[in-house]
Amino acid sequence: ARVRLNGRDLGVTWCAPWRVEIGDVLKEKDNRLEIEVANLWPNRLIGDRLLPLEKQVAWTTWNPYKADSELLPSGLLGPVRITTQEKGGMQ
Repeated sequence: ARVRLNGRDLGVTWCAPWRVEIGDVLKEKDNRLEIEVANLWPNRLIGDRLLPLEKQVAWTTWNPYKADSELLPSGLLGPVRITTQEKGGMQ
């Protein structure tokens, strides 16, 4: 997920612990947090199966999925939390 706070790009987090440092961007109030997530490749392939061939966007040499295949959990799956930590403690 790409994370932005108050218009500043804080980078991409793609694996546990899914954290970004926000300390120098965080304001006292009126903060705007944006989290941009991507879908999983299997879900894109399943979605393409619902479209006519000329409207499909994914290209692959093999698509084992059907239009009625079950979608995999994807995106922002849990609550977003802002936690505090002693300075220098993030690894």
